[in-house]
Amino acid sequence: MQELTHFINGEHVKGTSGRFADVMNPATGEVQAKVPLASKEEMDAAVAAAQAAQPAWAAVNPQRRARVLMKFVDLLHRDMDKLAEKLSSEHGKTFPDAKGDIQRGLEVAEYCIAAPQMLKGEYTDAAGPGIDIYSMRQPLGVTAGITPFNFPAMIPMWMFAPAIACGNAFILKPSERDPSVPLMLAELLEEAGLPKGIIQVVNGDKEAVDAILYDPIIQSVGFVGSTPIAEYIYGTGCAQGKRVQCFGGAKNHMIIMPDADLDQAADALVGAGYGAAGERCMAISVAVPVGEETADKLRDKLIPRIEKLKIAPYTAGDDVDYGPVVTAAAKENILRLVQTGVDQGADLVVDGRDFSLQGYEDGFFVGPHLFDKVTKDMDIYKTEIFGPVLSMVRAQSYEEALGLAMDHEYGNGTAIFTRDGDTARDFANRINIGMVGVNVPIPVPLAYHTFGGWKKSAFGDLNQHGPDAFKFYTRTKTVTSRWPSGIKEGGEFHFKQMD
Repeated sequence: MQELTHFINGEHVKGTSGRFADVMNPATGEVQAKVPLASKEEMDAAVAAAQAAQPAWAAVNPQRRARVLMKFVDLLHRDMDKLAEKLSSEHGKTFPDAKGDIQRGLEVAEYCIAAPQMLKGEYTDAAGPGIDIYSMRQPLGVTAGITPFNFPAMIPMWMFAPAIACGNAFILKPSERDPSVPLMLAELLEEAGLPKGIIQVVNGDKEAVDAILYDPIIQSVGFVGSTPIAEYIYGTGCAQGKRVQCFGGAKNHMIIMPDADLDQAADALVGAGYGAAGERCMAISVAVPVGEETADKLRDKLIPRIEKLKIAPYTAGDDVDYGPVVTAAAKENILRLVQTGVDQGADLVVDGRDFSLQGYEDGFFVGPHLFDKVTKDMDIYKTEIFGPVLSMVRAQSYEEALGLAMDHEYGNGTAIFTRDGDTARDFANRINIGMVGVNVPIPVPLAYHTFGGWKKSAFGDLNQHGPDAFKFYTRTKTVTSRWPSGIKEGGEFHFKQMD
């Protein structure tokens, strides 16, 4: 049985707490490794190493810091298949999807190579007699991130790439369900030239999370996960005086107008609803066709597409549509929610409850489900299922469809499929959701824009990656400088007006 480690001060370090979590193979249901769960003392050691290393790293000019990320990107390309293989084996994603996970993180690292430009301050010459005013963006110091199981490569890179580019040290607490890729990323960063101590990977559970939240040295915390935990981390971290950004749950609606290309919409829904077994915070889980005719036609197009989905382990080839969910508990929760949909009167038109894959009966595979005639009082509508379940909620008008998305407590992502530019423009302007797709089902912005939801999907005033990342991981210092010339005057006891 493989025993994983922490990565502290440039070394793989065995856990000393005596506590471990199982790392499963979701396809077989077997334990493939054990990961140590850190104590507060282990987290303290990582923070101390980061604090000692950070000042020298901050003193390195941004261009040289960016060169480390350039090399890191090269190494990611070199090891792409190796990383994707490990990611798939612990998470269950298909191999192409695992490579996409790494690629979207890599793109943020590429964006952060622009750190010299992004960290430039402002300057005002001669703001007053002999007075210049300028601002500097300076690193926070030691920063931290708590990342989820569903994107074990992408989301850590969304956090540590800008943090490091800005001159900070970074403590990563990855998910204990699939911790190997974060450890591999730390190794690649140091191979790229990052000094020891600037990236630390500390595996753990709530004890490690609380150690981060209450450590006075750690200046900022990023989090992605469920909304209840996001609320806890945001409230606790802010109360400790930290800068905090937290991203929570989602219930993403896709509105299908009567003029939409229904084949395009159906293809988009199948990919966005069932890709990665629905374990994406930007998955489309609610389809809202406008009008009964639209709904009937869409349903007829969805059913054969869903029934043809290939569900298998990633080792079955690149034509696999999705693999298992991450744990047995996740599978049980999905099937429990499906049953509530049936009990509460929704029409289960594709029933995947009896799905079983020969040779992998102990794996955490869940068949695809399609509900029709779902109403907004049902649990399957209100709750983020995080599984391969798509719900159709029929709307009789555009305004009713818009209202469904706007009234839901989550506001991560949404989409509209239409051929009408006026409708699309109105939707984009009025919707109270952070990321909007027009004929794009999963509107995750590229690295040079920011990622973030609204309402109970996000907590904090700055988004992930893009320009916001450089604001989040730095503080602005403003300097007013005067170099008097000529005859010096005596002391001044009031604010002098600028000439």
